[in-house]
Amino acid sequence: MNNIKILNKKETQEIFEKLQNQFGIMQILGILLMKGKERIFLFQGEITENEIKKVDSITNIERAGIYIGKIFEPTDEIRLSIEGTQIFKNQITRNIFILDKKEDYGKWMNGQELSIKTNLRGMIVIKYKDEFLGCGKASEEKIGNFIPKNRRLKLK
Repeated sequence: MNNIKILNKKETQEIFEKLQNQFGIMQILGILLMKGKERIFLFQGEITENEIKKVDSITNIERAGIYIGKIFEPTDEIRLSIEGTQIFKNQITRNIFILDKKEDYGKWMNGQELSIKTNLRGMIVIKYKDEFLGCGKASEEKIGNFIPKNRRLKLK
């Protein structure tokens, strides 16, 4: 396969263990695929792995499934996408930071980092009320924001 790679059992297990350790995720329903060395996709469609390979041998498949996150190279942690946090929202039990101020929610959705001290370090899931908003990188003094520019809310 040229563009995407269907992960084998060992590779899938490695990703699963990272998700379990980082966020408490206990189950992945579907096939994991990778694009490049870091972008992770979850495919839950009706076609089989062999059918995906057959189509890929005929034409290039740019992506299959939903982008759920990427491997954050410097630390080898998984950074879940907004969709990734939504897909696993009923399973995420670890490394959750809950925003309690509407002002902080607005800053986050505008793509700003938050100057908030947390007891958490590394990749964390950001939550406001009942909604998961993606991942940030927590350090001693702030939470770094990874919302892509094209997905940010515009300030008025």
